Amino acid sequence: MSSQTQLSEVGSTGIHPGRLFTGSRFAIGTSAARFVAITAIMAPLKDVFGLSNEQVGWIGGAGLWGFTITMLIFGSLCEVLGMKLVLRLAVLGHLAGALLMIFAGGFVTLFVGSLLLSMGDGLVQAACNPLTATLYPDRKTEMFNKLHLWFPAGIVIAGLIAFGLTEMVPQYWQAKLVLVLIPAIGYGLFFWGQQFPATERVQSGVSFGEMFRETFFRPLFWLLALSMAMTASIELGPNTWLTPVLESAGIPGILVLVWISLLMAVMRQLAGPMIRKLAPTGILTLSAALAGLGLLWLSHATGLVTALAAGSVFALGVAYFWPTMIGTTSERVPKGGALALAMMGAVGMLSVGLVTTPMMGRVADRYLHEQLPEAQTRTCLEQIAVDFSKLASQASGQTSQDLGQAADAARDLLVSKVSYPTLPAGPTAEALRLAIAAAPKAEAAQQAKELLRPAENFGGRMAFRYVATLAVALIAIFGLLHVSDRVRGA
Repeated sequence: MSSQTQLSEVGSTGIHPGRLFTGSRFAIGTSAARFVAITAIMAPLKDVFGLSNEQVGWIGGAGLWGFTITMLIFGSLCEVLGMKLVLRLAVLGHLAGALLMIFAGGFVTLFVGSLLLSMGDGLVQAACNPLTATLYPDRKTEMFNKLHLWFPAGIVIAGLIAFGLTEMVPQYWQAKLVLVLIPAIGYGLFFWGQQFPATERVQSGVSFGEMFRETFFRPLFWLLALSMAMTASIELGPNTWLTPVLESAGIPGILVLVWISLLMAVMRQLAGPMIRKLAPTGILTLSAALAGLGLLWLSHATGLVTALAAGSVFALGVAYFWPTMIGTTSERVPKGGALALAMMGAVGMLSVGLVTTPMMGRVADRYLHEQLPEAQTRTCLEQIAVDFSKLASQASGQTSQDLGQAADAARDLLVSKVSYPTLPAGPTAEALRLAIAAAPKAEAAQQAKELLRPAENFGGRMAFRYVATLAVALIAIFGLLHVSDRVRGA
């Protein structure tokens, strides 16, 4: 059955594909707004509620595993519960999470609110991906790109608004969470009173057991899952580190990130002609090459102009990765249904959060330490140990604890040259960072900044280069699939 025929029949049963798809795009945009809002309020939360870095890390980290767990559970149950119920739960998660954080009284309510927001994101993905596949069975990859363009587009829109709010009303951090409430109400209204079609798998008469076997016992699915882990790592891993790495070189990283997100949105909107000309595997092969080249170039950028140019190549490469991988899975593993799509999203997020991002941090720390001059670093640590002990005795509360912790960390490294004949990599950088965070205007902290800034930049650049090597494996996988398609006339 063609997509046009199916859509005609869908319309005749009271189902409105255009409205459902528009609501889905608003829902993806809400996830982008959630990402921007949580990122933008991390620093204010520490000051307002007196939170530690670890507590703030838990609040931010909830966006990873809350999304993943929810997507896995409801992705497999979406066709049992129905997409309508899953999306109602998504709206509830976004609204309740944002309101809970706006009126939070401390760490627990902030954490629960962030978790609910991320669960809303997972529910959106669990329902909107199979909904799109059902509405447009003959144009899956193209429409997945048009659906997911609203994540980078949402980052651009919400990011600029959040930046403006920071400049105009920095004391009202809650205003940034309104960025989540508005599109959440929007997609809730779009879905209000609408009928939803049965998923493509259900319409085709594929049983739950067949869906399970197709997903977990077909080698092609695991090859695609491995590819998803690598494409997500190249796209999301460097984006996580992009701003701090570029800013350590004096480049406004947020501008580069916004530019990359804008280009990604434009490219996804233009996906249709590209798919018809190159086919999904051809697009993925070309994308892998451009992503690797762009990331390598970014690792050598020394100014805003070169960073924007390199970021443009990188954006052209990664723009099609996530939605085209979802579309390719839906087309090549059709009996996998919503479960296969949910698994792909979960693999992508988990690989970035549990493997790529920590790995990039370890690589950065290792190479960072090579750039710290031993003698100057020891001198700086000595000054931190003395000055911050005095500052801690004069302060009180959390400030005194932070200053004392920074002094103790520096003193531990200097206590014995027998224990540390050469300064160790991880603890040394951490001691310098603790000093900067505890009293950024102190003379010793300023010296620590001067030592860390070029070292941080070098370490981050090396981490980019490590991730860029994944492009070689992706070119081989996608290239072979593309050649196979050509040989079979697919």
